[in-house]
Amino acid sequence: MAQRCRFNEKINHHHKRGVRMSKNIVILNGSPRRNGNTSALVRAFTEGAESAGHAVTEFFLDSMEIHGCKGCFGGHSSRECPCVQADDMNRIYPAVKNCDVIVLATPLYYWNMSGQLRTAVDRLFALEEGDGNLLRGHDRACALLMAAEGHDFEDVLSYFDHLMKLLRWTNLGHVLAGGNGDAGDIIGKPEIQKAWELGKSIPE
Repeated sequence: MAQRCRFNEKINHHHKRGVRMSKNIVILNGSPRRNGNTSALVRAFTEGAESAGHAVTEFFLDSMEIHGCKGCFGGHSSRECPCVQADDMNRIYPAVKNCDVIVLATPLYYWNMSGQLRTAVDRLFALEEGDGNLLRGHDRACALLMAAEGHDFEDVLSYFDHLMKLLRWTNLGHVLAGGNGDAGDIIGKPEIQKAWELGKSIPE
């Protein structure tokens, strides 16, 4: 069921109350598995970022109602609900508007990002329409977390790097974890530590 726009909705923050945070980080988790290998990278990144004093908000996209972009060019960035569609993107838009860093987390599906993540990224276009561009630039930065059974990351890296250039976001890099087919395969591997270090390294 489509949801009305809700701006005062409590978002699940991974930080303690009363602690001053330096950066607002939004993670778009495109994995269909809460306990999968991509989500393990997300947890490690979150722990590292929190240890550096940053605020982290994760959206688990697979559990959200997010429809595909209709290409209607009817969005208005300054509105509380920028998109003409009323669904769970209305929880993501205000978080993205107010964030400093966006993390794209996804398994490698058919040599690219998951459909869950690509759909959400497409829908961010509403923040570029109408009354001023609230997406491109704005001193934002972005990182990529990805787990996969194989190691064929070339195409998705090309897309990610090109996306960073077009959006004028600082590219903070990526953690690519190949060789992980079953859920939990990534546990104990060096990419977990790399994800933690990437979160820890987010500049103030």
